[in-house]
Amino acid sequence: MISEQGHAPFRMSDRLFAEVAGGGGSAEALGLLQRAERARRLLLLRTLLDSLGPLPTPLATSAEAWDVLKRAAELAPEPVDRLLLAPATGGWIAHLLRRLHDTATGPPLWAEAGHLCSLAVSASLLAGTPADLRVPLTDGGLCLPGLGLARLPCTAPGLRIGRARTDGEELTLVGSGRNGEEVSVTVRPATEPLPRGTARAATAPSTTVAARQPQPTIPAETIHPPLASERPLTGPANTPDAWLPLRTLTHLAPSGPLAIPLEDLDPYRDLDDPLPPARLDRAEAEEWQRLFEEAVEMLDTPGGTGPGRLVPSMIRAVSPFGRTAVLPPAPPTVLVSASSGDSFGGMVIARPSSALALAETLVHEFQHSKLAALLHLFPLLDDDREERYYAPWRPDPRHLTGLLHGAYAFTGVAGFWRDRMTVAEKDAAGPGDAVASKGDGVPQEPAATTGSGCSADEAGYHFALRRTQARLVVRTLLAEGRLTPQGRALVSGLARTLDGWLREPVPSAALARARTAAALHRTEWRLRNVAPDPGSTYPPDTPRYRPDRTAWPDLRTHAFATRPTAPRTADDHLAAGNPAAALVRYAEELAADPAEPHALAGWIVARALLDPGRAARRMLARPELLQPLPSG
Repeated sequence: MISEQGHAPFRMSDRLFAEVAGGGGSAEALGLLQRAERARRLLLLRTLLDSLGPLPTPLATSAEAWDVLKRAAELAPEPVDRLLLAPATGGWIAHLLRRLHDTATGPPLWAEAGHLCSLAVSASLLAGTPADLRVPLTDGGLCLPGLGLARLPCTAPGLRIGRARTDGEELTLVGSGRNGEEVSVTVRPATEPLPRGTARAATAPSTTVAARQPQPTIPAETIHPPLASERPLTGPANTPDAWLPLRTLTHLAPSGPLAIPLEDLDPYRDLDDPLPPARLDRAEAEEWQRLFEEAVEMLDTPGGTGPGRLVPSMIRAVSPFGRTAVLPPAPPTVLVSASSGDSFGGMVIARPSSALALAETLVHEFQHSKLAALLHLFPLLDDDREERYYAPWRPDPRHLTGLLHGAYAFTGVAGFWRDRMTVAEKDAAGPGDAVASKGDGVPQEPAATTGSGCSADEAGYHFALRRTQARLVVRTLLAEGRLTPQGRALVSGLARTLDGWLREPVPSAALARARTAAALHRTEWRLRNVAPDPGSTYPPDTPRYRPDRTAWPDLRTHAFATRPTAPRTADDHLAAGNPAAALVRYAEELAADPAEPHALAGWIVARALLDPGRAARRMLARPELLQPLPSG
């Protein structure tokens, strides 16, 4: 059984550590991180099973459920392994361990512990082994991790107890109806791959994918669900209301077809507390597939395994956040994304309308997964968890662990935009032509968007902004003296990557906007977070924070990505490279409210651009000193 195999100590060579420390990682390095995460997952599962043993339950006991899992794993070890290593399974284990230590809340403990029975039923279906278990039903539904959701007809809402029996690929679910009568349904649980290419109309359940899946054609270390062959499922075993299949985002990789779960059903898909299902409309699911295909095409960049590169098979699941329909239209950027160290390769993402934004977010969140896996292997820093540090991508102060995660993630993001800039420049130059440049030798932006998904100017802006911001945070981490030897080696690796990138040319207009946007964010951050105390002797890096600080929207980072052609607002003029016109408009805004942080930050930066020198440097170092003291 997989949980009973012995594991040798994990040893990471200096070469592999250096690859990951630089922000990237070869297949060999990432494979080692995945194996380490597997060992950790199984150890946590063993700890959980030991704790569940004495827990009273009206369901099948944990020992009964585990026996079903063991039998299934003996016949189909790889599918069951993938099931236990799925992001949602990691979220469930972590949440339930917190419940057992009274640091989390949720439904009755026996019901959450009963998710093990659901995993066992899924495993038996994947392997074709028999099972007969008492399972928890929520509103008449049984979530089958990795497969979908089975639903009884005419049941009362709330938490109930049912019975799940499997026979080969068939599941019979029995429970109580609204009036206490016995109701049952028989289904063939199966996943549903979303069609590649152009969207098509919704299909009936007869086109779902068989639960028993063939062995993958690529190494098992990649731990991704292979795409099963389709086959028709007809008759009463699959009625439209009885079975909701887990949909998968499909991609044809060089090593074979992949299927990445588009997880909208599993209660632990949110990487934290359990949630009810939030089924996507068919059109919304197909829009996810379209964007995913386009995003993966962008990420298919040859030439190494450095920061910003992502092999799609490393993504274990994508959980949509916040919307289930195509209307209202999605914003161009990703407004919410998250990942968890307990759910390696899992990502919660609010769908954007842009494949470029989705591709950037996939890179960003997988960087977090890599660093979390490394933190499970090595202590990297001694963090007192005090939130007092500036993070250029946040509205609030952060602790050191947050800084480390941000620096690592945004180094990957900078690499992503570096690749986009390179592709855009090549596309603009044409085959066999050199990239056009002006007298300063810096490549200039093409007039239109190219195969990279954006112009070289826009990509150059993001590359320049993120490399500068990440390097600033790396400097803070190195200066604080709280890194372990391994942590210092990691952050020094990031510094080497970023220092090399800072010497690379970027279109001049994009570079100017990136520098302005970086200064604007830091200035507004200090105005909104740092107390204006003229008599204080604190250095700029250790400020005293305002008691009235609140979250604020970063309106400039994306607005400055492109140069306005017809500037109207003060920000437009500043982004267009006209600080004099911007200064006049900021002054007009400040006449109405002299302490308004957004306008004041713009005025300070515009003034510094017009009159650089010692006074400008003092304003930028402590912009809060220009604010009135808070009343009282």
